[in-house]
Amino acid sequence: MSIKAENGTNGVLNGVKAPRTATVERKTGETDISVEINLDGIGKNDISTGIGFLDHMLCQMSKHGRIDLFIKCKGDLHIDDHHTAEDVALAVGMAFDKALGARKDIRRFGTAYCPLDEALSRAVVDISSRGAGYAELNLVREKIGDLSTEMIPHVLESFATEARITLHVDNIKGKNDHHKAESAFKALGVALRQAVSEDVNAGVPSTKGVLS
Repeated sequence: MSIKAENGTNGVLNGVKAPRTATVERKTGETDISVEINLDGIGKNDISTGIGFLDHMLCQMSKHGRIDLFIKCKGDLHIDDHHTAEDVALAVGMAFDKALGARKDIRRFGTAYCPLDEALSRAVVDISSRGAGYAELNLVREKIGDLSTEMIPHVLESFATEARITLHVDNIKGKNDHHKAESAFKALGVALRQAVSEDVNAGVPSTKGVLS
């Protein structure tokens, strides 16, 4: 496996706070992925993983999180969707972690409820530096488009692991699996936007004095 990760212009540039950006390139025998992220963006995105529904979900996270996100992936989809979905989530999580940089002067926590018609989902984020994800989406179909529904919570959990955040995503109610999943990724985006937003009085937002 080959991984190349670069931080962008985090910090202060010419007296102005620079956007928190990062680029990650992750290449294995199963996938070849590039990710560019800007946590201080406006929600621009161009995402091509080869799995249409995964693209759609990541676009929701980007748009509602005001996170600029650009992803290109070539994966072994002739086998199935597992390697591509998992590796994309890991690469996005890694880019998020690199872009966030020093975990200080941020709100740290984010909570969001987002509906999509009859479906309602909740996402809770803690920029804890302890990567762990827990997702209960109550999906019943085998697939949505070309994405196995078993992979949807796994994508969330894989993202949380590499992003080094604690993440809880729960579908509270709903009938349509597309709606359940989409409301979950919208809620994730909103919760991330809250958690990474600036709080200049926070310092390191932990009584331990460190989040690393």
